[in-house]
Amino acid sequence: MSHSTDGLKLIRVGKLVDGTGSPPIERAAILVEGDTIRAAGAEKDVLPPEGAPVEEFDYPDATLVPGLVDCHVHLIGFGDGRSGDELTLMPDEVLTLQAARNARTHLQSGVTTVRDCGAKNQTTLMLREAMELGITPGPRLVLAGRPMAIIGGHLSYFGVQATGAEECRAAVRQLVKEGADFIKITATGGSTRTSFPLRPSFNVDELKSIVDEAHRFGKHTAAHCTSTQGISNAVEAGIDTVIHGIFKEPDGTRVFQPELAERIAERGIFVNPTLMASEFGAGGHIERLEELKASQGLDAEDQAALDQMYLDRDARIAEFIAMREAGITMASGSDSAWSYFKLGRFQSELEANVVGGMTPMEAIVSGTHDAARSSWIDAQVGSLQPGKKADLLVVDGDPTKDIKALRDITDIFQGGNLIDRHSLI
Repeated sequence: MSHSTDGLKLIRVGKLVDGTGSPPIERAAILVEGDTIRAAGAEKDVLPPEGAPVEEFDYPDATLVPGLVDCHVHLIGFGDGRSGDELTLMPDEVLTLQAARNARTHLQSGVTTVRDCGAKNQTTLMLREAMELGITPGPRLVLAGRPMAIIGGHLSYFGVQATGAEECRAAVRQLVKEGADFIKITATGGSTRTSFPLRPSFNVDELKSIVDEAHRFGKHTAAHCTSTQGISNAVEAGIDTVIHGIFKEPDGTRVFQPELAERIAERGIFVNPTLMASEFGAGGHIERLEELKASQGLDAEDQAALDQMYLDRDARIAEFIAMREAGITMASGSDSAWSYFKLGRFQSELEANVVGGMTPMEAIVSGTHDAARSSWIDAQVGSLQPGKKADLLVVDGDPTKDIKALRDITDIFQGGNLIDRHSLI
């Protein structure tokens, strides 16, 4: 539930971080009219019209940041270790209810916008309809609907399976008809049992037809890429966001390609590195095994698996650093709920960015302004600027000094409405 007025709100804070990377403003304020930011800046400069009724909020020791933008979720997931192959066997009605629960959880954790990168049938589209009817709350939704895959490819059990440029073009048109906001492409295999994660799926001609047709309808594209050749193919096709961006050869060896990274940077293509869902966090497996180790110990097999995960984590950090050094813009997205990574924990992705060398301010930008840019929704959200939606996160402490302060939430506003984080009605 949320508390709403259609009038003015004046929100005063100890510090304002606008999401663009600009220096924080001390003793700041923001003026909200309806669902829109009308002014933001130093408290002395942000004043409501004289004599106008205004609802006031004071947070003298808190920091105000934009509502977080998670540019990669799977709302129908459970995050309990079940595979996508298992997930697709569940009824659509159950998955839609799970998506609603996940959406509420993410909103109450401070994420006010999500980009869902692929779901079964019409489940997330039905969730959006329910949200528009006021049946259930959740973040703003940017939806792929069904993802695009080759026959037997990654997420093929959820999505549109297409072969050849003409089928790919027709599939884009079908997804647009169904209400997709963007097109999610699995440019390599992945965790799907019948796929090949180290090899490309669609060829370049097929990818180009998907991207061109999506752009013709004003839609953006994002491609799952867990191999170097898959990344290269997607870049050649004109993709807008590379998801994962893992540089691996068909035999599994990691060979970073500086020239490819430079092409990504030069073309302004975003990379959504999904650190916690990939080797850095192993999709929650590292945390699960560490908890098991602390409670009852690990057998030799599990300990060996955990040791390998830490080696893979080190390699992923090195890859992340190299991509940033090449000038690539990283847009944060969690890839939850997948594997053992539940929704509601997006802040851990931003914390992983800091481990990978970002400053806390850069991590905030990655999870707000840049994630919104990658999702083609930055005209509405992602930064605290006049004319944008009043999606606001009030936190205790200073996340520009300690990124973990983003977990210490005082209040959340979405579209100018104060979110009730306690009521279940």
